[in-house]
Amino acid sequence: MPKTFVVVPTYNERENLPTLIDQLFALAVPDLNVLVVDDNSPDGTGQLADELAAQNPRIHIMHRAGKQGLGTAYVQGFGKAMAMGAEVVIQMDADFSHPVSAIPVMLDVLKDPSIDVVVGSRYTKGGKLDERWSFFRRLLSWWANVIWVGGILRTPIKDSTAGFRAWRSTTLRGMDLGRVRSNGYIFQVEITYIAARLGYKFKEIPIYFQDRRYGLSKMGAGVTLEAAVRTLQVRWRHRALNPAMRVVEV
Repeated sequence: MPKTFVVVPTYNERENLPTLIDQLFALAVPDLNVLVVDDNSPDGTGQLADELAAQNPRIHIMHRAGKQGLGTAYVQGFGKAMAMGAEVVIQMDADFSHPVSAIPVMLDVLKDPSIDVVVGSRYTKGGKLDERWSFFRRLLSWWANVIWVGGILRTPIKDSTAGFRAWRSTTLRGMDLGRVRSNGYIFQVEITYIAARLGYKFKEIPIYFQDRRYGLSKMGAGVTLEAAVRTLQVRWRHRALNPAMRVVEV
């Protein structure tokens, strides 16, 4: 079993974090580690994470000075996980919108050497959204992924804004994460486009996307619309990438 790190960015997730970590370690994944990337949460998430880490050596904490954005949280978290020996890096939210039970399925898919990244998808066949989502929210999310991003970037997946993924560390290194410039939810679109332009292979698995259990959502219509506009910038920035431009490890 490859060494697996689950990278979880947090900002005011004190109510969710202990239960999430318990569920992660309840999985039948022998070499699983958790890396919490906390942006100095006012609710004390970082301090709680330290307490949990003191009880379990497979829990690791990265403290950042303040709210610096989702993109840099993941890029820095990926880098730290790989520096600690991660062979597979899983990204997921702390709010239970991503089903922990799907992680063994993702790891099983990665046993196929032709697959470089597995995406937990709301829009592939069998994927579902929380029934509590409004019609407008459903329409906006579907339009952003399938029509807008899919039409402009021609990405090979249906859920380009998905935040639940399992990456091979070799894929992340080959992409050169220094190419990633986005620091909001458009990060998911940009990293997808970079990987696709470099010729990495995706596999989508269906998930049920549940709305957060506790706390307030950090995603709104304004954020989604901003990401739609920035999609054009992503295409312009990375349009020339091709598989020959992968970083080759020596």
